[in-house]
Parts: sequence; C-alpha cells; structure tokens
Amino acid sequence: MALWAKVQQLPQEALSQVQSAYSNYFPLEVRHYFASWIEEQPWKDIDDTNPHHEQYANQLFAQIMELIEAKANDSTLEFLVRLNFQNVAKQFKDVYSNQPMNLVRIVRNCLVNEEDLVRTAESMSPLSMTSMQATLDDKTKQEIKCCMDLLDKRTNETDQDLRHMQLVQEKFVIDYQNQAKISANLTHVQQQPPSASRAEMETKLKQEKEEMDRQLLSSAQQILQQRLALASKHKDTLTTLETLAKQVVDDELIAWKQKQKLALNGASFDATMIDVLQKWCESLADLIWRNRMQIIKVDLLRQQLPIDVPQNVTDLQPDLNRLVTGLLSNLVTSTFIVEQQPPQVLKKDSRFTATVRLLVGGKLNLQLTPPRVKATIISEQQARSLLQNEDGRRHQKCGDILNNEGPMDYHQHSGQLSITFRNMSLKNIKRADRRGAEVHTVAEEKFCIFFSSDFNVGGNELKFQVWTLSLPVVVTVHGNQECQATATYLWDNQFSEPGRTPFQVPDKVPWSDLAKMLSTKFCAMTGRGLSDSNLKYLGNKLFGTSGTVDFSSAVVTWAQFNKENLPGRNFTFWEWFWSVGKLVKEHLKGPWTDGHIIGFMDKTESNDLLLSQPNGTFLLRFSDGTVGGITIAWVADQPDKPGERQVWNLAPFTIKDFAIRGLADRIKDLTSLVTLHPDIPKDTAFQRYYSPPTSDTTPSLVQGGYVKTTLINIIDGQVPTQPSGVVDFNNPQTPQAYAGPASPPSYPNQTVTARGDATMMDSVIEGGEVDFVGVASPEYANEDIDLNRINEWLSTQGNFQNDAMNT
Repeated sequence: MALWAKVQQLPQEALSQVQSAYSNYFPLEVRHYFASWIEEQPWKDIDDTNPHHEQYANQLFAQIMELIEAKANDSTLEFLVRLNFQNVAKQFKDVYSNQPMNLVRIVRNCLVNEEDLVRTAESMSPLSMTSMQATLDDKTKQEIKCCMDLLDKRTNETDQDLRHMQLVQEKFVIDYQNQAKISANLTHVQQQPPSASRAEMETKLKQEKEEMDRQLLSSAQQILQQRLALASKHKDTLTTLETLAKQVVDDELIAWKQKQKLALNGASFDATMIDVLQKWCESLADLIWRNRMQIIKVDLLRQQLPIDVPQNVTDLQPDLNRLVTGLLSNLVTSTFIVEQQPPQVLKKDSRFTATVRLLVGGKLNLQLTPPRVKATIISEQQARSLLQNEDGRRHQKCGDILNNEGPMDYHQHSGQLSITFRNMSLKNIKRADRRGAEVHTVAEEKFCIFFSSDFNVGGNELKFQVWTLSLPVVVTVHGNQECQATATYLWDNQFSEPGRTPFQVPDKVPWSDLAKMLSTKFCAMTGRGLSDSNLKYLGNKLFGTSGTVDFSSAVVTWAQFNKENLPGRNFTFWEWFWSVGKLVKEHLKGPWTDGHIIGFMDKTESNDLLLSQPNGTFLLRFSDGTVGGITIAWVADQPDKPGERQVWNLAPFTIKDFAIRGLADRIKDLTSLVTLHPDIPKDTAFQRYYSPPTSDTTPSLVQGGYVKTTLINIIDGQVPTQPSGVVDFNNPQTPQAYAGPASPPSYPNQTVTARGDATMMDSVIEGGEVDFVGVASPEYANEDIDLNRINEWLSTQGNFQNDAMNT
C-alpha cells in the first residue's frame, strides 16, 4: 500500500487530480479498500494488444470481483458502505465481464497518474513544498469561506420565502373564513321565502362566493407551488451543506488528525488550525440549525393547512427533516475530538493528561448545561467491537483510571467547550491472552483511551451520545520498556491510514518512508535531522550492506525494524538508533546541532576520511557495536613504524561516561586531538561547552571537609602534560609508550609505588596537579630533586598529606 499511502499525503490540488482520474467505472472506494492488492498485481506486464494475455485480465477481473463481493456481504461494515459495494459489483459485471482488458487499461492509467504526481511532489524542495502547501491551504480556506457565504445567502432567502409563504397562508385562512361566511349567508338567504330581494341577494352572494372560490383556489395553488419550491431550495441547500460538511469534517478535520498524529513523531504542526476548524464547524452548525428550524416550521404550516400534492409531482418535504437532522448528528459526533492526546507510552501509576473538545459546543448552547465526559481505557479488540456498533460496547473497559470524569468547561474568550483531564492515573490493566498464534510483547500491545459523553440539544428535543478514541497507547510497567513501546507507536502514527480497523498497520513499508520518519524523530529529539549520507549509513546498517546501495525500492518489515537483531549483534536496529538519539538528546545536543558530530559513519569510511588529513585531525562517530556509544577517531603516526600513519579509535563513551565528564571536557583533556574534521581547531568547535575554569586557588571542600577532585581523560601510554624529550612535538598526537624512571624517587617518611602504565582517568586536586605515575615533573627533569622544595610545596596543599597517607 506504499503508493496509496504517499498519494494520501499529497497536497489538496494534487489529490483533486487523483480524484478526477477515477470514475464510476473504477470508483475511488475500490482503489482505497483494495490498495494493497491492486499495487501487488502485474498491471504493467499485461500487453493489452496481445490476445494471449486476455486470460491474465480475466484472472484479475475474477479476483477483484471476489474482493468487491466480499465487501458487499461484510456484515461488519455500515449499511451504506455495503450498499455501495453491491452497486459496484453489479456495475463491474456489466462493464468488464466481457471486456476485462478495459479494467487493466483503466487501473494501469490510474496508477501511472498517481506515480507521476507522487514523483513530482517528492522532487520539490521542502521550501517549495511548504510554499505550495501554504498556497493550497489559503485557496482551500477561501473556497470554504465562499461556500459558507453562499449558504448563508441561500438560508436568508429561504427564510424570506418562508415568511412570505406564511403571510400567503394566513391570508388564505382569512379568505377561507370570509368564504365560509359568504357560504353561510348564501345558505341562509336560500332558505328565505322567494322574493325579488332574495333573488337579488342570492345572485350577489353567489357571485361573491364564486370570486372567493377562485381566489382561494389561486391562493392554494400559490401556496402549494411555494411549498414545493421552498422544499426544492432546502434540498439544494442541504446537498451543498452535506458536500461542505464532508470537505470540512472528512477532509480538513481528518487531515488535522493525521497531522496531529505525525506531530507526535516530531513533524511540524500548526496548532492554530484547530481554531479555524472550529469556526468552520460552528458556521456549519449554525447553517444546519437554521435550515432545520425552517423545515420544522414548514412542516407545522403544512399541518395547519393540508394541501394534497398531485401524484405526478415529487414532494421533497417529508425527507428534509430526516436529512437535516442527520447532517446535524454527523457534525456533532464528528467534532467531538481529542485536542491533546494522552502520552502514547503510559506507565502504570503515573499521572497523565488529555484534552477533549467539542468544536460545535458553543453554537449548541451546551455551556448552559455542560456535558460530562468520561475516560476509560479499552483494548484493541474492544475498540474494534465499538466501531462495529456492537450493543453494549460503550461500557467496556480493560483497566481502571483515576480522576477520569468531569464536566466540560466553556471558555468565554475563545468560545471553546472542552475538558482537560489533568490528573488521570492508570491503576491497573488487563492484558490480552498472548497464547495464540500471533504473539506480541508487552510493548507491542496497543490500547486507547475511550472518551464518551451524553447531552441534549434544543430543549431535550435531540439527544446525542458522542464518543471518540485517542491514538493507540502502550502500557508499560518499567522504564526499560520505553524503547520498544516508542517503536510501536511511531510505526502506528507514521503508517496507519485514516479509517483503518483498530489498530491495523502494514507489516512492511518502503525504506524511503521509514527514513523520513527516522529523520523527523531524530530532529525532534536532538534539534537536527538526518542528511542523505546519514540515511545511507542507516540503510546499510539495517540491510547489512555496505558502500553505495540503491534503496529506492527497498522495503522494511516490522521485524527488521524492531524485533530481529542486527547481523552479528545482540540488539535490534531500533534499539541502536533510539539509544543514539537519547545519547545526543541528553549530552550531545549542542555539538550535534552545531554540526560538529558526524555520527553516522562506519569505521572504514572514517579511516579513509582521516588518513587524507593532517595528524591530529579527529571526528566523532556513533559506535557500531556499542548501544548508545560514541567514539573519537583521530589520525596520527604509528609509534613503532616511523613514517607510517594510523587512525586511532577511543573506546566508546556512553551516557554513563558523560554523566561523569562531558564530551567537550574530554576532548579538551586529550592533547592528541587538535583539529576537528575537516579543519576546525578543537577549541573553536568545543570551547563554548568546556566547563568553566576554577579561579580560586584554594582547594574546594565538599561535605565532610574533603577536598573536591576533578576527573580528566588520559589515553593509555600518554600523560596529561608533555615532558621534555618524551613527546615528539612534530607529531604530538601520536600515542607513545613512555618509559618512566627505572625506579621511583624516594621521599622521606613516604612509600610510593610506581605504576608502569597510565590509567584512563587520573584524579587531579584542584589547586595543583600531583602525579606519582613514575614520570618526573618537567620542572625537575634535568636537575637534582630538592626535597625541601617539594615538602614546602606540599605543605601548601591543605590536607594532601593526610589524604595521601589514608590512600
């Protein structure tokens, strides 16, 4: 379903072109419901000029007929959907049963058209795409406004027509009463004895009655014509209202929900669009309500003055009330939304929030008796049952939530009717039986929050039962489940389609779509997305390839992404990627956003890059074999092979290491690192992230009166300083094994054991460095040691001797 998923993300103008490509002979519903099957068939391989290929066309026609008829008989679908597919099945039989090759041609042309539109959209730069989308959004807003204005004008006109019709009917009633009086007088006169005056009066009354009858008949015809004309106008208005409501609710509101879903993966999101949608929905509610009141008034007038409609004339009025009430019901139930989603990883006993909003609440005057909203947690299976309209499913739950009920609040300044649950807490959860064929881990099991409310409108005239579902949530009990739980909701948010059966997602997706998701999520976590070279590296890592590989047609399965370990590793691709993002987010965000961390690069490419640079050039890349690790690679001479150079790699640092000492300070400690690739002095790149120097020469004391220490980095075989005659100043970056004195210097009243090697971390006392690793201090390297001077110096170092003796 890769192509269809991309099509649905096209700008509105491109989507309109897609819609126009489909017709009654191949409806858009067929493309949507059977997208996966359609894209898997070899339409392009069938030669419509080759008679031998007719059998393939027949097979495809038979298969698609089976799919359509299965949908038409699916009792879980809504009645209108089933009815629609029954019509499609009949139409397909009539059109394609004798000419199946025509079906092949139509489907092939539609797919080619979609591919062209998607290719055009993908070739646009992000800036041009943003500009184009903004233009389309403005155009859509203008179209909706114009349609609203037109409907408002029509509604005002029908209101005037209704008033005029009411006046005509009132006049008719008065005339009818006058006619009744004339008839009564005529009857009375006719009962009088014959006389000249009686005859004259009878003639006069007969003439008046005949004239009045003609007027009444004319008025009745006028009223009937007005009723029929007004019903036709109302029908046109309701048809336009239905089309506009579909655009606002089924297109714009669904698109907003889709963007809200992607925003939880890190995509950009216009939070103000919901206010625009509320204005549109309120305008729709107002228009629907005004037309409904007019229709009800017409019904009342018809009851007061029944006039039969001729049999050869269609009377639209009886269906109007049902249609307008249905429009109002659909609008109200569709605009009960989750404005702020609950966290998609829910931890038991942790507090969480969510906001639910009714976009038409203000127009329905619900603030006078605010509805109460209840939140419950339900399983994936319960959500499916709910959408299938199974009786009693609204009261199901699979766990208990505290503080899960309250009244909606009306905000006067914004006209919003909403409720924010601020202190909900999940106390327990009932998980599904995982003993079946399809086994999911705890972090793959999906639930959702079910929000429901009941309220009355129009003086208890209409009762609404509204509900909505949150996006899927994963319930965890321990922090170590967060990684896998995040993978579950990211995949669902990115690749689930509107209107899907809860909570179905494709098992495999195109690499290009997954790469887009990874870049978006990494940018949300760290402040900078992924480059093409970063994504190339990730593609190679995921698929176990190397070098330049074309991944344009590659697909990634859910198992590859988050269930199967990478080749030769004991962790999955997502675990590795998630840990890298967490490392950067918590400790490396500044250098990463500055562009000073290459990060996504393998060792071979790193070596090739550094060997072309001067000694002391270094770069930072994420470790291939350590989850959440970053290593420093630099180029220097080989100490045992003069004239040859080598790339050295430090053991990876992880979050635990950076909790002790930050990356910038570690780089500052290491004299072997001079220039950040390609040519940035390390102080220029990282100085802003160095820890501030201590200006006080007096040793700092911590709790208990102890002297505070600071840790520094030392590469094995090197020392933090550069003693004379030991380090080659032409190549100060080369690791060298320094041989200290054959025996340690002796000091009176002290015993010091010399170490033959340097450790990774040495302690340095603030106020002065003390090094007893068997290396002479540079100041006394070539002269006799004056013990008095050393003791004098030590005496200025506070508690050094006591601490030294204690250790």
